[in-house]
Amino acid sequence: MAKTKTVYVCQNCGTDSPKWIGKCNSCGEWNTYVEQVIHKSPSRNIDTGVSQKSSPEKLNEIKSDQLQRYDMKYAEVNRVLGGGLVPGSVVLIGGEPGIGKSTLALQLAMRFENLTLYVSGEESGQQ
Repeated sequence: MAKTKTVYVCQNCGTDSPKWIGKCNSCGEWNTYVEQVIHKSPSRNIDTGVSQKSSPEKLNEIKSDQLQRYDMKYAEVNRVLGGGLVPGSVVLIGGEPGIGKSTLALQLAMRFENLTLYVSGEESGQQ
């Protein structure tokens, strides 16, 4: 069943408020708030693969050989990743400017072009 929520929206600037107020705090106009009802659909349960009834485990009791890993084709990269890349994982590469982080990421992405999402906030597509 969808939930309903009432908000008040300024017709001049679009600012919303949980209750009606006479003067808009954003644009300063008077009597511009209008009631709007928002219908929220119930959220779907997404299977994350994690049991809802989990309990803490000691690190030395966790079997790491149970994880499927992709061989990265570089022995040192595999070593740093604990034996290869775990499917669905995220790896953050950090370091000083100019030491080859982007080059390393691009080299790895080229080997696994169907499995890799390369995101860069600093470089253009041509770079």
